[in-house]
Amino acid sequence: MLSRFNIHQPWKVRFFSRSIGNPDAILVGSCSSSSLPSPEPSTKPSSDQNQIFPLNKLIARHVHSGDIDGALRVFHGMGAKNTVTWNSLLVGFCKDPSRTKEAHQLFDEIPEPDAFSYNIMLSCHVRNGNFEKAQSFFDQAPFKDSASWNTMITGYARRKEMEKARELFYAMKDKNEFSWNAMISGYVESGDLETASRFFKEAPVRGVVAWTAMITGYMKANKVELAEAVFKDMTVNKNLVTWNAMISGYVENSRAEDGLKLFKAMLEEGTRPNSSGLSSVLLGCSELSALRFGRQVHQIVCKSSTLCNDITALTSLVSMYCKCGELGDAWKLFQGMKMRDVVAWNAMISGYAQHGKAEKALSLFSEMRVNKTRPDWITFVAVLLACNHAGMVDTGVEYFDSMVRDYRVEPRPDHYTCMVDLLGRAGKLEEALELIKSMPFKPHAAVFGTLLGACRVHKNVELGELAAEKLLELDPRNAAGYVQLANIYASRNRWEDVARVRKRMKQSNVVKVPGYSWIEIRNKIHHFRSSDRIHPDLDAIHKKLKELEKKMRLAGYKPELEFALHDVEEEQKEKLLLWHSEKLAVAYGCLKLPEGSRIQVFKNLRICGDCHKAIEFMSEIERREIVVRDTTRFHHFKDGSCSCGGYW
Repeated sequence: MLSRFNIHQPWKVRFFSRSIGNPDAILVGSCSSSSLPSPEPSTKPSSDQNQIFPLNKLIARHVHSGDIDGALRVFHGMGAKNTVTWNSLLVGFCKDPSRTKEAHQLFDEIPEPDAFSYNIMLSCHVRNGNFEKAQSFFDQAPFKDSASWNTMITGYARRKEMEKARELFYAMKDKNEFSWNAMISGYVESGDLETASRFFKEAPVRGVVAWTAMITGYMKANKVELAEAVFKDMTVNKNLVTWNAMISGYVENSRAEDGLKLFKAMLEEGTRPNSSGLSSVLLGCSELSALRFGRQVHQIVCKSSTLCNDITALTSLVSMYCKCGELGDAWKLFQGMKMRDVVAWNAMISGYAQHGKAEKALSLFSEMRVNKTRPDWITFVAVLLACNHAGMVDTGVEYFDSMVRDYRVEPRPDHYTCMVDLLGRAGKLEEALELIKSMPFKPHAAVFGTLLGACRVHKNVELGELAAEKLLELDPRNAAGYVQLANIYASRNRWEDVARVRKRMKQSNVVKVPGYSWIEIRNKIHHFRSSDRIHPDLDAIHKKLKELEKKMRLAGYKPELEFALHDVEEEQKEKLLLWHSEKLAVAYGCLKLPEGSRIQVFKNLRICGDCHKAIEFMSEIERREIVVRDTTRFHHFKDGSCSCGGYW
């Protein structure tokens, strides 16, 4: 191969430098024979020569469609070939990692390789991650244009080897926008925003890629205000990637409402969304339970010729409908999908699991296997979740054991968390602890948090203290750990221990996330906190709750005072329980929604045990279905009972 490096054709180098755009992209057929300067033919060209150009185009079409064997048939049938012919086929080989050896052989056979030939092979080495060969090939190349340098810089930057990338960057004489973009993006991906910002400020030309990279970096680092400032100060036109970076950044930083507002602004500016952006928007709809907005996004998908059959967009819609409580709409959409990948199946199985429909979830898992779709680790999280919510302990253990045995899916922390929850809810606390001890990796905070929650349900103080200590060792600022332990002590009236936990929590500067619930009435979201004093209709809500309480007591309801986590008189505890946020939201729904219509409430924490019991009575008294989504699952209350069967 090294014998190739004594060939130097300056005119081909100049041509390639003009034609290359993205250093990471391989251009197919861009160097047509009609574009290359050639001496005046002394004789009339043969028919073989006349066929080179159209056959080159045919090879390029085969390569573009992924039909390398078809390209090879055309190649071998050609009577005459030029360098473009060889390059077009070389591009095809380099696209397929399994044909790297053939790419090397083909390169060695090129009679007169040009700059494009060398850059294709260099890109092939980089794409395959063989940087030792790439560096050697680059060092010995007879010529290096900007594309060659940028390919190496970009390769090292993507591997987060920024020292090597920077060394090449400073050695490069003719830096261009791609060079600066590679460095800025590399430092962003490496988490070094300070250096990325310095390169961004020093860049002589800042294109949309550089601006977008900085926005992405700030959003990932939870520096939303800095991302907003960059977005606002952009001196170039924003492209779809820029808008998506801001929208997804808002959603990931718990500012979904801002993300949806920005999505509206993007549409108003005439930018059409893609499936990636819609996934972020629909996730935001799920977090806000903004069903109406989600339906509007569904309309956008239906009206788009490309999105209406896009698996990612349709799967995101299925997930949104499931999380917004519209399981029927999710199922209709899922059934209508022409193609389903493992992500689509996972979304639907998870939806049924979250709604407590374990039999349907497990039936769908069986159907997935019949359809020859191989389950992944997320599938088994959904399956175990379904078993968990239905209390199917033996079935859950069976699926957990089958993961490795039948599907070669190694259990991850999420699977162990599901199993600990499954065993813990069933009261098998010692078995849950033994499972934690048997984990093949260091136990994580979530698994101890799950065990602690089970100890809270079964009022096991001793094991609860152990779980809390382990949890707080791993995550000292985990508010749930302190709160759950305090709850266990409160359920046993150990108020001195409650005070001790709260004091420790205060000393550690840990703040409990305040619980709140919300409900959508006539396209407006109404938020409620426990003992709310802000809502304008509070007097009417309290009056409705008192009416309901009287009827509930006549029907046999008795407040579960252990969920009033304050050392106060019994009467005051009952009042505090009556004003919990989910009860306020349900009462408001009773006041504002038509008789008999469904009430749907969302909560940012797990539903309180007394509220769960009270809403069962409310559903029977009001003769309507009441749906509450908490952080764990959906609770469908109807005719005095809940879909969870009291197992939650």
